[in-house]
Amino acid sequence: QVQLVESGGGLVQAGDSLRLSCAASGRTSGIYALAWFRQAPGKEREFVSGILWSGDNSYYADSMAVRSTISKDNAKNTVYLQMNSLKPEDTAIYYCATQPAVNKNFDSWGQGTQVTVSS
Repeated sequence: QVQLVESGGGLVQAGDSLRLSCAASGRTSGIYALAWFRQAPGKEREFVSGILWSGDNSYYADSMAVRSTISKDNAKNTVYLQMNSLKPEDTAIYYCATQPAVNKNFDSWGQGTQVTVSS
């Protein structure tokens, strides 16, 4: 099993930047990919960005492709999500999750970190 702890969220102003962190522990050798999801009040959870654990391939939702960068430090078992030019519609709880293999469900989830963007 993988344990995940998100951090870096907070209250920011529109146009500001944040870097979210997701620290993984436990069976990190079983991670195929790690991804960020977010869920805003009254909306369904949506994919934000993802990255392969052992490779460098990264993926972004269309709404985040220009404004965000996902990266990782395998030595620290940590994945980062740099978000720039934040908008009020980015307000959500951001979760990280791990996928054990391609085409498998994301089965380990963090507790989430709140991002609130004011105008």
